[in-house]
Amino acid sequence: MELAVDTRMMGYVVYIGVALGVFLALSGLAQMLGRRENFDEVRNRRIKMLSDGKSTSELLALLKPKKANGILPNLPFSGDLPSLLVQAGLTMSPTRFLIICGALAAAGLAAGLRFFDPLPALALTLTVGWILPVTVLRQRRSKRTEALTNQLPDALDIMARGLKVGHPLSTSIKGVAEQMPDPIGSEFGIVFDSISYGDDLVDSFSEFAERVDIEDVHYLSASIGIQYGTGGDLARVIAVLAKVIRNRIAMRRKIHAISSEGRLTAWFLSGLPVAIFVITSISSPDYYGGVSEDPLFIPMMSGIVLFTVLNFLVLRKMTNFRI
Repeated sequence: MELAVDTRMMGYVVYIGVALGVFLALSGLAQMLGRRENFDEVRNRRIKMLSDGKSTSELLALLKPKKANGILPNLPFSGDLPSLLVQAGLTMSPTRFLIICGALAAAGLAAGLRFFDPLPALALTLTVGWILPVTVLRQRRSKRTEALTNQLPDALDIMARGLKVGHPLSTSIKGVAEQMPDPIGSEFGIVFDSISYGDDLVDSFSEFAERVDIEDVHYLSASIGIQYGTGGDLARVIAVLAKVIRNRIAMRRKIHAISSEGRLTAWFLSGLPVAIFVITSISSPDYYGGVSEDPLFIPMMSGIVLFTVLNFLVLRKMTNFRI
């Protein structure tokens, strides 16, 4: 009788732990993906801090965090986690992100051990606690990078017009920060604050290029560096660069449209074996279950999975072009 009561109590404890872990994980995920910690809010805080007379060092501490050392820049699957958070438009610290991942992992482990064997539970923990959050971060970074790239030609046009009418380069940068929406507005605001704080113009743009890691921004940084060292018509250089970036964007979109059929074929051919396996397992469980004990079943299935994954990777490589 006491053993049955203890078993029931343990079951209640597990359910409470799973519920608490899920609650903490969802709360952390909502904070990570919500508006409170994105660059829109940061930009509003930047403008408010400027109106309150805050120093430039306080602005840079908020908008341009210091580079991390140790294990954080070399975590598996995420790469440089602090840079990934910045490029995704989040001001969340890496420590806070890891705490959220830990809460997700704890919830996944508790649920996995309750309903699955240890090995599937471990796979669920790894997926929910690390792969899923990092995948969400990478998607946010891709969207923000695409938005920044699309805004860059307009920002360069504003800079070029300002230089043509006689404004200094720093004033033209300030105009971009005030007139353009995020994310390009915040990024140029960081550059302007860095220059106002005393950083070198070339170094500020080099840090900008390293921070966002976009090829077109590297071209902009190199152009300003060359002009700063040798002189020349910077307005014309920036205007030409804006035209080149627009043409590159148009070419990317054209090739993306042309290759859409190939990408659809890749997804179809890669998903078809999975769909056949799932449908067959549901409609005729004995089709695979009847031979699952055969010694050749595991090697054969492993080979099928391997070739399916290789098929997807090869087709993806054939239909994704870098311009």
